[in-house]
Amino acid sequence: MKCPYCGYEESKVIDSRPTDEGQRIRRRRECLQCQKRFTTYEIIESLPIIVIKKDKSRETFNRDKLMTGLLRACEKRPVSFDTLDNMIDEIEVNIQNSLDREVSSERIGELVMEKLKKIDEVAYVRFASVYRQFKDINTFMNELNKLLLED
Repeated sequence: MKCPYCGYEESKVIDSRPTDEGQRIRRRRECLQCQKRFTTYEIIESLPIIVIKKDKSRETFNRDKLMTGLLRACEKRPVSFDTLDNMIDEIEVNIQNSLDREVSSERIGELVMEKLKKIDEVAYVRFASVYRQFKDINTFMNELNKLLLED
């Protein structure tokens, strides 16, 4: 960190504390050359996740949109809101950890189905029917058969 007084690039941290409900860190520093003190603030840089849709258009990842789809799939099922919220958190962390700034909607759908299958099979089939756009009863039955074979 460059000293605002003399321009020297080495300093030591005297005090460090969170501010803005933990969103930033306030640091008191002392220049190792001129010994003057100054304050710096650190913030976590969050880069948005861009979703590449089937039509190749792009939009910012919207967890509310994903939650709406999951709530529809889990309607009248014994799946709590907290379970779905945690599931979306896990998916978001998975995408962030991949270091890809762009992710396909197909990839997100696969992650959702992978997790939903473990939570509730009926909700999984509901989500899959919309996500995979089942055209007829045969494609629906194929998905059900795959589900039965995995058990």
